[in-house]
Amino acid sequence: MALDNIQLFRGNVVHLTGDPWQSDDALSSVDDGVIVVADGLVHQVGSADEVLAQPEFAGIHCVDYSDYLLLPGFVDAHLHYPQTGMIASYGSQLLEWLNKYTFPAEMRFSDLDHARRMAEFFAQQLYMNGTTTAMVFATSHVHSVDALFEVARRDNVRLMTGKVMMDRNCPQALQDTAARSYEDSQALIEKWHGVQRLQYAVTPRFAPTSTAEQLGFAGKLFAENDGVYLQSHVAENRAEVQWVAELFPDSRSYLDVYDHFGLLGDKAIYAHCIHLNESDLARMADTRTAMAFCPTSNLFLGSGLFDFNAVRERNINVALATDVGGGTSFSMLRTADEAYKICQLNGQSINAAQLLYAMTLGSAKALSLESRIGNFATGKEADIVAIDLAATPLMQLRMDSAQTLEEKLFALLVLGDDRCVRATHLMGHKVYDRELNNKPAD
Repeated sequence: MALDNIQLFRGNVVHLTGDPWQSDDALSSVDDGVIVVADGLVHQVGSADEVLAQPEFAGIHCVDYSDYLLLPGFVDAHLHYPQTGMIASYGSQLLEWLNKYTFPAEMRFSDLDHARRMAEFFAQQLYMNGTTTAMVFATSHVHSVDALFEVARRDNVRLMTGKVMMDRNCPQALQDTAARSYEDSQALIEKWHGVQRLQYAVTPRFAPTSTAEQLGFAGKLFAENDGVYLQSHVAENRAEVQWVAELFPDSRSYLDVYDHFGLLGDKAIYAHCIHLNESDLARMADTRTAMAFCPTSNLFLGSGLFDFNAVRERNINVALATDVGGGTSFSMLRTADEAYKICQLNGQSINAAQLLYAMTLGSAKALSLESRIGNFATGKEADIVAIDLAATPLMQLRMDSAQTLEEKLFALLVLGDDRCVRATHLMGHKVYDRELNNKPAD
């Protein structure tokens, strides 16, 4: 079979072929391996000796990352691009933090030029951290969605985003109406959903900022448009949970508010999910609704500790997420480190393979994308991150004493950050190169 647009990537190939909670051999590696990419999709993975000896690849340039790990691109299932500029804003818990920092930052997106500048900066932060798939909140401004999708289309990144729906309990400058939010969202779906690797996410911010009418329209959008996503927040903060109980007194719980309006199901993903009861967990499992685990923001805002074991025991799909700007880093490596610590505080154990799964194939599964991304299986989109295990002197020292791949991966996930990302490729196309980006200007 003739192959077109062949690319060869040489390095130490590491990925998950299955769920490491269910299989002890899910972690797969090929030392000195080659990933063969054809038309942006993975065609073959094998040892360099075997692949490079094949006559059809003779004379094809091989991108040499021999000193690096080649990992699948990282998947960030929940973050806010309008909050990029307010990351690390001091103090307070969720509700006060929203009013003091988030809403003022989002009001600046009334300026289209500002939205475009921030979309460019945001995309570069993703790439320099090895993130190749992201589910992202925009603002209530239609052009904030357009600005981000325009950058994502140009770079061919896999990205889901949507206009934030808010018709109460927010500044007037950010407030829409139930009908207008439906009309704007429907127009954006028709414009962007399914273009290249772009998909739309219906985006009610959270129950307190939407009336029942608007949540009903969100459910209508979710039901009427095949393949769209639904993203929101639930049970992040105890004061927030109490507020929802006061606003929706007829609902059994915070999650039940969303359930009433048809906002649970496959391709619905809710961030945080800390303060849920047994009935809520059962309902999420029954409806195949996914969760985004946001460890750095949960710690930063003092929201609580996500119960990973309780979720896994119920076969609920969980994705790892940075939740910038409540989250404190774009790095999925830093995020995995904090996820490990939260599990430790809960008396739970999570190993390196499980953490890597949570930021690659596991997150892809939570987003119903496991057939397209998440590992280097044949036919999947060739999103590749070259990782430097000796990015800092301390990492080099630690790697010198590591005996196994699992030890090296664990040290990477605890000590690593954006400095470890040597290069990022989207469907084979390089969008970030540490060596080029760190060169001084002429």
